[in-house]
Amino acid sequence: MPRRHLVLAPLLFAASCAQPEVQPEGLTAYDYELADGQYGIERLPYDQPWPDFSIGWQQREELIEATRASLAYLGKPSSKGFFPAGPHDEITHDRMVRSVTRFGEVLETATSAENMLATLNDEFDVWIARGRSSTGDVFFTGYGTPILDGSLEQGGEYQFPLYSRPDDLVTDPTDGQILGRMTSDGGVVPYYTAAELRDNHHLDGLELVWLAHPYDAFTAQVQGSAVIRLPNNELFEIGYHGKNGHEYTSIGKILIEEGKIEASKLSQPTLRAYFDNNPSEIDRVIPMNESFVFFQESAGGPYGCLGQPVTAMHSIATDKDVFPRAALVYVETRLPDFDPNGQLVQRPTRFFALDQDRGGAIRSAGRCDVFMGLGDAAMARAGHVSSRGRMYYLFLKY
Repeated sequence: MPRRHLVLAPLLFAASCAQPEVQPEGLTAYDYELADGQYGIERLPYDQPWPDFSIGWQQREELIEATRASLAYLGKPSSKGFFPAGPHDEITHDRMVRSVTRFGEVLETATSAENMLATLNDEFDVWIARGRSSTGDVFFTGYGTPILDGSLEQGGEYQFPLYSRPDDLVTDPTDGQILGRMTSDGGVVPYYTAAELRDNHHLDGLELVWLAHPYDAFTAQVQGSAVIRLPNNELFEIGYHGKNGHEYTSIGKILIEEGKIEASKLSQPTLRAYFDNNPSEIDRVIPMNESFVFFQESAGGPYGCLGQPVTAMHSIATDKDVFPRAALVYVETRLPDFDPNGQLVQRPTRFFALDQDRGGAIRSAGRCDVFMGLGDAAMARAGHVSSRGRMYYLFLKY
């Protein structure tokens, strides 16, 4: 089958199972495990005021596309296997479909911000993410899709491969969870660690693309997707196609603990500068993260874990064991943006999004990863997302 390349257009895509590398001090306080039977969201108490949802009026065009992506997922018979969800199974598949459908209709028919707000107030119930220790306080990180220099053939500066998924990787057919490696007698054992894969050449022959810098290969692994700029300036899109099933370990955290980087200065640019200045550290530090991601060509994507394209600033990644798939979410937090001088500054931000991806390093009701977009500017912003806020989920009342 011929490879499909693309011309760069103002379309923004995200990765499935992104793993935010920039993790600030105190983040473990948000890795809050719920008690048995608890879910990641609960009804907003009647004595708490609703947020001002009228901001959605300014975000209609992008939100319509994101809403359609959730509905495309919900239209698949397999999506019904993840419902009902929530406390007392109140979030049924039918209710989710009708909620997202109705929100899309409101986006297209509302005549003003005030009209949109009135409709949402009349027709929707509001739930809130439990957050850290059920306080409603959620920690936000960011991810994006980098554009990296590479080649489909090894040679010259292109010596650092990303790999296709191996045939012996076994996943659960119902939810795609990694089970391990198929043995010769038909059994399943834990898959090789990242170090074992590299050191023992288990992936020889599975090279999908070759990159020009070892840190670029690490970046693609962390983000779960990339757009590769080939030597002829064509762009080759790759996306997540599984991982080895081992837990993700932040190399940024490792370098902080070793005193190599100050916690207050941790960012993607800082990490890259560290490895540029200490090239021998790449082979020492990166294998300490036992997780390893496999890729595939992904024209028209990459995609979130729902199998649908995601939208910059309007798709989020959460722990899908405790948050409902494809749901409508309203976010209040602070996100980095560029000021007129090109400097990143943190600004209060409110936006609607759809819960369309799973965070590879997120296992909590107190965490959320925001997709920031494609390219260097988006990646610069994503590497500096480190803020607290709230998440509200909206469902039709009936």
